[in-house]
Amino acid sequence: MSRYTLSLDAGTTGIKAFVFDELLRPLARVYIPLRKFFPKHGWVEQDPEEIVRKSLLAIRRVVKLSGVSPRKIAAFGITNQRETVIAWDKRSGKPLARAIVWEDRRGASACRALSKNLPLVRKQTGLTLDPYFSATKIAWLLKNSRAVKAALSQKTLAIGTIDSWLAWNLLEGHPYTTDYTNASRTLLFNIKTCRWDNGLLNLFKIPLGILPDAYPSAHRFGKLKKSITGASVP
Repeated sequence: MSRYTLSLDAGTTGIKAFVFDELLRPLARVYIPLRKFFPKHGWVEQDPEEIVRKSLLAIRRVVKLSGVSPRKIAAFGITNQRETVIAWDKRSGKPLARAIVWEDRRGASACRALSKNLPLVRKQTGLTLDPYFSATKIAWLLKNSRAVKAALSQKTLAIGTIDSWLAWNLLEGHPYTTDYTNASRTLLFNIKTCRWDNGLLNLFKIPLGILPDAYPSAHRFGKLKKSITGASVP
């Protein structure tokens, strides 16, 4: 029996979905554009619900276009704009603010204030201090969003990169998860131990309990909801 792969690429300008055959030849491709918002100079945001809505649409369209039975799809994978951050409420499943996109520069002053800690950051993450990465975006939401503060106090806050948001919405059972490669772009993940780093969390004043569980990229993260394609694809 032929085995196929379904791939979702949640990028900055749009959502792309692909079906590949067993030799990784693309059988079908769908692209749906996404909006961006610029509320202030240097700020870049997106609508988390639009990302989910258009991801669902792209998946359904590409499977139909490919002509492949969903039961013959062996695996579903996600790739995404890595450093973009979304906060949502675990109880309601609703986003608490717009997504802060990787291009956003609102964390620049925080990075400058922490510049003396650059050796620690480089040692643990291999990265430099820059608002491009996720940590100052998460810290900004914790400090400035009333909805995020309320969810934190009620212990219902989830906050992560696009992959975590999509896994929560597209997979059965709402897994709260990420992979090592996405986690490594947050400035909060120790690339030697492959764990969230307590020293970095303290540096950015981010509590460990709000972050998703991190696993290798080839981990079985769950199954695509049967309601999406008609089959529970791993």
